Amino acid sequence: MMTVLTTSKLRPGGEQEWDAAMRDRFESAQRMPGWISGQLLTPEDDPLSRVIVGTWNSREDWMAWHDDPAFLDKRAVLEGLESAPNVTRWFSVVADARVGG
Repeated sequence: MMTVLTTSKLRPGGEQEWDAAMRDRFESAQRMPGWISGQLLTPEDDPLSRVIVGTWNSREDWMAWHDDPAFLDKRAVLEGLESAPNVTRWFSVVADARVGG
């Protein structure tokens, strides 16, 4: 299992549109093989930053999602609302704890 963290910096005024586009992306990800979970986070002290936390069975599953038309459809919208290129980091999941699990 792999977790990917992507950090994005948004242009002022584009927060709601960017968040809505990312919610749409999460919906498309849920239909993809290998999808486990995702979160969209905003730091309390930096309202123009976003951190996307995605957990997948494998990095290859995540990469396949990037070829999905629903993913590609939102790419231009998201990039147009960002003030800088995003930064992506990969993590191997060592332990996973959830409610009911």
